[in-house]
Amino acid sequence: MKVQETSRAYLQFYKNPARTWIKKQGRYIGRNYQLYILLTLIMAYYFIFAYLPIFGLRMAFMDFNPVSGFAGSKWVGFENFQRLFQGAYFWPVLRNTIFISLYGLLAGFPFPIVFALAVNLLQRERVKKVVQTVAFAPHFISTVVIVGMLKLFLSPSTGIVNLMLEVLGAERINFMGQANLFPSVYVWSGIWQNTGWNAVIYIAALSGIDPQLHEAATIDGASRLKRIWHIDLPGIMPTIIILTIMSCANLLGIGFEKIYLMQNDLNLSTSEVISTYSYKIAFDQADYSYSAAVSMFNSVVTFTLLVIVNAISKKISDTSLW
Repeated sequence: MKVQETSRAYLQFYKNPARTWIKKQGRYIGRNYQLYILLTLIMAYYFIFAYLPIFGLRMAFMDFNPVSGFAGSKWVGFENFQRLFQGAYFWPVLRNTIFISLYGLLAGFPFPIVFALAVNLLQRERVKKVVQTVAFAPHFISTVVIVGMLKLFLSPSTGIVNLMLEVLGAERINFMGQANLFPSVYVWSGIWQNTGWNAVIYIAALSGIDPQLHEAATIDGASRLKRIWHIDLPGIMPTIIILTIMSCANLLGIGFEKIYLMQNDLNLSTSEVISTYSYKIAFDQADYSYSAAVSMFNSVVTFTLLVIVNAISKKISDTSLW
């Protein structure tokens, strides 16, 4: 009896579905350990630079003193957020951030799609590769170099743009020194730099469309424009929706480096955004608690927008991130 009970217990232990699944996953990881080593590096990057800093958000609720540290600093509750919402500079900064983000989203949204559709129409592979390479190249130019190029090209004295305006009989314009022109310079230079790169995912989505659909439409007499409208666009619509959700959710997440490098005293009224404002509060004024409150407000709004836009998209089109 004891032998039979022991055998039953042994079989139940080793035939346990959970244990079988663990053993199966262990064998799979063992066969593909190189990929998991690479994945470990990526996870370490996000853990160090994305998840560990979350603990620093405690500063938003403290009168943080670097000498005293977290243990010795005084808790002040929501005092920093009260300063944030009552501050004279925060609302203009928030307005600038939203305006530049919406401007960039609306102006830059169609260009990658149109470019991907145009590249997809090219018949010769060599021409297609050349066009893609030329369009992708600006994305890999350093932000510092891009801003340097903008300052050279748009210089009121020696810039090629102003020289062309003078030849055409127009007056020279100080593009980098006029606050009302800053959003346009920032957005359109970004469109030029990133259109080719942003089109990569659309090109990949178009390559997944069944060629037989185009062949059947051609036999039925459909023109190129009709094939784009009735085959290509519906085929990449889920991709368009997902990327739009991510863009809308990142409405307050304007990049720091380019705007900071383009700023000067003349355009500061329209170029100051949340990321540069938070940076200056932290490192110019050493007010780390207030800067953390600004960053936390930005993160909460970004997360809220992501959830709302995702829910709306799921209800309207059945396509969503989750």
